[in-house]
Amino acid sequence: MRLLLILAALFLTMPAAAQDAPEWTLVIHGGAGTIERDRITPEQDSAIRAALTQALETGSAILDEGGSALDAVEATLRVLEDDPHFNAGRGAVFTWQGTIEHDASIMDGATRDAGAVTGTSNTRHPITLARRVMDSSPHVFLSGEGADQFSREQGLEQAENSWFETGYRRGQWEEFRQRTEAGEELGALDVEFKYGTVGAVAMDREGHMAAATSTGGMTGKRWGRIGDSPVIGAGTYADDRACAVSATGDGEYFIRAGVAQEICTRIRYRFREAIEEAQASVPVDEEGVPTYVVHASEFDLPDEDIQQIADEVIADQESLGGTGGVIVTTPWGNRIYSFDTPGMYRGMAAEGEEPSVAIYGDE
Repeated sequence: MRLLLILAALFLTMPAAAQDAPEWTLVIHGGAGTIERDRITPEQDSAIRAALTQALETGSAILDEGGSALDAVEATLRVLEDDPHFNAGRGAVFTWQGTIEHDASIMDGATRDAGAVTGTSNTRHPITLARRVMDSSPHVFLSGEGADQFSREQGLEQAENSWFETGYRRGQWEEFRQRTEAGEELGALDVEFKYGTVGAVAMDREGHMAAATSTGGMTGKRWGRIGDSPVIGAGTYADDRACAVSATGDGEYFIRAGVAQEICTRIRYRFREAIEEAQASVPVDEEGVPTYVVHASEFDLPDEDIQQIADEVIADQESLGGTGGVIVTTPWGNRIYSFDTPGMYRGMAAEGEEPSVAIYGDE
């Protein structure tokens, strides 16, 4: 009877059992911003949803077959980098000078190894280059011509800078230049010229986490500007002890708030607090010794805790003046979005569940 009372007390105080979590998860985004129904045609809506679905299916197939979270997020972003609907790879925005430059990063939650590149011009898949920096170089972060040189030495697929161009992005750049030269104050403050980053986070069947982010940056960016997407801890972070995060939005503010790592750190400490709270509720014997030791393997965190943490960090960067969003998954199978913009291109999948995609904030 005493044992039953102890178990009942633990049941009332502990979060849901970790073994109830799906064996793998995948969450993706294609950027956040002024994404509203009256700004997107039905044809665009359909095409974007199809692209998100294809990316989810690509990563899900790898995870379902027992592949690694790293392989899944890389393959997922390669699909989105090739799709001109997103500001990454082909379809990326133009710099002030009328060129296209890419940034990308990837992180392994098991080892906290990471790779990142910025300002590349000729590598077809920047996310694969970031992965190669992590796996095949002694460095974490490469830039510009040096990054492209490393790409060529690694035998990665190359493309002329013009291959990444689309008519839509050129028209956007021309409008930006005209309005700016006419004296309008746009720059980082004009939502029409900012978002479109792509990202993916995953947990594989081994419980390992990975995160990846890729972007063309900001329309009209100058002076070698670098946003949060290739910055480990700002736009990308993964840690098996807590979560995987990919961000999209006002890079300058996401960097200042350290958004991705901040979310992971808060989750890690909240998990520790939950275990301590449960242990404190365990009955003690006549000598004051706990009759049961709570083990971390018995725990997970509810979606509400993860959502609250992500929302608080997004609110913090918003208080500095930024906007945007994040995708998060955890070792316990949580999958959440958090964004303070009207919409965010996004989708999620998990073992045994139907995948879903969404665009607008009310979905």
